This record gives sequence, C-alpha cells and structure tokens, in this order.
Amino acid sequence: MDQTSGRTQSVWLTTADMPAGRELDRHAHADVCVVGGGIAGLTTAYLLAREGRSIIVLDDGTIGSGETGRTTAHLVNALDERYYELERLHGEVGARLAAESHTHAIDRIEQIVRTEKIHCAFQRLDGFLFVQEGHDPAEIDRELEATHRAGLGSVAALPRAPLPDFDTGRCLCFPRQAQFHPLLYLSGLAVAIEGMGGRIFTGAHVTGFHDGDTTYVETESGLRVSAAAIVVATNTPVNDRVTIHTKQAAYRTYVVAFRVRPGEVPRALYWDTGDPYHYVRLGSGGGTDELLIVGGEDHKTGQEDDTDTRFLRLEDWARKHFRAAGEIVAAWSGQVMEPIDGLAFIGRNPGDQHIYIATGDSGNGMTHGTIAGVLLTDLIVGRANPWATLYDPGRITLRAAGEFVKENLNVAAQYRELVTGGELASETALARGTGAVMRDGLTKVAVYRDNAGVVHRLSAICPHLGCVVGWNATENTWDCPCHGSRFSAEGDVLNGPATMGLQIRAARSA
Repeated sequence: MDQTSGRTQSVWLTTADMPAGRELDRHAHADVCVVGGGIAGLTTAYLLAREGRSIIVLDDGTIGSGETGRTTAHLVNALDERYYELERLHGEVGARLAAESHTHAIDRIEQIVRTEKIHCAFQRLDGFLFVQEGHDPAEIDRELEATHRAGLGSVAALPRAPLPDFDTGRCLCFPRQAQFHPLLYLSGLAVAIEGMGGRIFTGAHVTGFHDGDTTYVETESGLRVSAAAIVVATNTPVNDRVTIHTKQAAYRTYVVAFRVRPGEVPRALYWDTGDPYHYVRLGSGGGTDELLIVGGEDHKTGQEDDTDTRFLRLEDWARKHFRAAGEIVAAWSGQVMEPIDGLAFIGRNPGDQHIYIATGDSGNGMTHGTIAGVLLTDLIVGRANPWATLYDPGRITLRAAGEFVKENLNVAAQYRELVTGGELASETALARGTGAVMRDGLTKVAVYRDNAGVVHRLSAICPHLGCVVGWNATENTWDCPCHGSRFSAEGDVLNGPATMGLQIRAARSA
C-alpha cells in the first residue's frame, strides 16, 4: 500500500527497481491466493511455489509499497520484547521456540539469497543491546540469563558497544545477526515466484473474503480469485473486523537517515532499552558514502499530534551520540503492530477453515514475516511445525490479560471524540496543505485544503469500527486512533483494517 504521498520518503524506495506485476482483468483460480506483497506474503508465496503449489499474489499497490518498504530491516533474534518477558508470558519453552524460530528466519533468508542469487546487500554482523541513560543497568544481566535459557548461548556481556563517540556502558553482544536491502530482496523473491509459474497482480484492492465450500477473495472491481487456501498478509488483517484487533495495537515509528563517511561508525546493529527505544544500523548511501539509519520515537497511531517533532528528537539523539552524522538524506515513518504478548499471530484465522493470517510483527517484521512463510507453508501442505502453537492466532495468553484490558480500554476511550467539538470552527481558517477535523451537526468531517486551494470534505468516521480519524501532518494522512487504519488526504485507504476509504462529503474551490 503506497504511503509515499506525504512529506517523508523511505531511503529504500529511492533505490529499488521493483517488478511491476500485472493487472487482474478476469476471474482467476490458484491453489493458494496470497493477499499482500510484502515480506510475509512473498515469502509464503515463494515457499509454497517451491512445494509445487500454484500461486496468485494480490497487492493493492506495488510489490513492497507497504510496510516492508518502510522498515529498517534488522534481521535479528535479539527481539524487541525482552527474553525475560517472553519467558514470563510464554514459559521457558515458548521463549526457546521464539529464539529458535527467529534464528531460523535469518538462516532461511540467507539461504534464499544464495539459492536465488539475490543481490540485496545481505550481511551478517553483530548486534549490541545497551541500557538507555537513566535505566537500570541490571537489565543487562537479567536479559543475558534469559537469552541463555532460551538457547542463545553465544550472547555475551561486554563492557561497552564498539562505538568511538558513544560510551554505552555495559551491553549484550548478539552474534550472527544480519541486515539487507528489503526491497531488493522482495524483488528477487518476486522474480523467483514468477519463474516458478506464480502470478503477481498489483493494483488489485481486495474488499471481501469468503471461506466455505468455495473459498475466494473479491476485489474492488468485482473480480474474484478462488483458491483452496487464502493467506492474508496485509500487516494487519483486513478480513477480520474485531477478533485479532483486540489483541494488538498499531504504532507509528520514525526513521532518519544521515550521510556518514565509510568507517566512521562500526558496522553493526545497535539498540537501547528505552521506551520508546532507539535502533540503529548502517546502509549504503550511494557512491562511497554510507547511511546511518536511526529509528525510534514510537507512539500509538493517530493518538499524537506532534509527529514533526519526532524527527527532530531523533536527530538530536543521533547527533548527540554519533558525531559522524552528516546531512539528513531521508526520513520516514512506518506502522508497527504490537501484540499484547510480544509475538506475531501466524496461522489459521480464528473461525475460518481455509483463511490464514500473518500479523503482529512486534517491531521484528522481517523475521516474523519469514517465520510466517515457513509456518504457513507447513500448515497449508499439512506438515507439522513446532512453532504452530506459539504463534496460533487463536491463542489466549493469560499472563497478558492486563495488557489486553489496558489496550482495549485505550480504544474505548477514543470514541469520546464522537461527542467533542471540532479542531476548527470554520474551514476558512485551514491553511493549504493541511487538514483538521470539524464538527458538522451530529457528525464530524475531515477537511483537507490541498495546495491548489481546493477543500476536500470527508467523513471523519473510520469505516472499520467507527472511530474518529485525526490529521497526520507529517505524512499528510488521516489516521485512526483505534486500530491503525490510515487514509490519504483525499480519503483513499492506505492501511487496514479498513478496506474502504473515507466517504466523500463535498469538495469546492476556496
């Protein structure tokens, strides 16, 4: 789903030549229909095609135009959720399976890169976890012990990370992590899928799912793709209105890329323990330069109105700790789905027989997406997989009950916006290139004045479950604070779970 119409731009989108796909112009059938052309969807399609299954991939944008094109592409078994917390939530066995599956995901990506000869700058390197200033340094020992219990015996404590200008203090070194260029990897997967007879259709917006004797998806144009199995790999499920969305929350995360001279920052992955935390890697800057890619400053989607300042805080943090940071060459944000118990939901969609989902990346989308490909392939071909129970979308994690209540109370609180006043009394006060929510009688209207002075009036009510959207001045989008749906300034849907855009009310010249 293309999100590049705002004021930010992912560094990956400027350097990748993605396959165009083809137009879906008639009804079609395949063994498996995959909805979503990101890492989870294409990995699943690739592995199923290697099993001899006929494959159709549908994406409403272009391949990689959703969240995979907006990741910083850390390939890690050093997970965003600490291992001592995973152990509390899922038990020691569950933590070991999490470590095992993410380690396998890195290995599987490396294997695919070699097998398909994908030139995507895949590189093995170390990762370093350090404590944010003001946090308890004992967290390092606690996590070290938990990683060893989880089977990651090579994780070691060091006096500091190998950064010349930044004394991180005591840290953990996670060996054999990796990084790559995510869109070049997707491009290679797409070429391989089509080489095995798979069909990839872009610009195909799916609006309906049917599970039964005849299982199919229906597109906005009224065309159907039937299949024995459907995989919904759309970052957050667009086939489910309630169930999964009560067990995860959408967050925006921010990234800034700085130009640096080669060798000034040691090549590795770096993370701190802050909340929100910071994450750092190096990438290619074109020519002889490198890019220092720094992310963080997360917040719940649609629930903050200071998005521009997030980039400024990231810049301040990066320049404080990395004196080599030069000019900013790219900045962007992405959507992270945070499950209440720290692990993705991968498997058969609750209540369905032939529809499978992959969601809940928890900040580790590249490995969770690859795990999805492996696990869903096994489920669809009827092969046992030791991770199936851990990632089962229907699971109930009793020790996460408090987080479940907290998140759903937060969602309930957003409905208060239905009865409040508007942000502006009149649209005449609206500057060009900006938007605001106004009250119009008994309802609320999302009003956007474009750069030509034309005022676009939309319903401010998200078509998913009726929350009031808010204006995101950084991306020039309308964001839903309940479940993370996002819409363009003109109302087109960009992110699920909504499948339809905001209803147009009127448009007139100023």
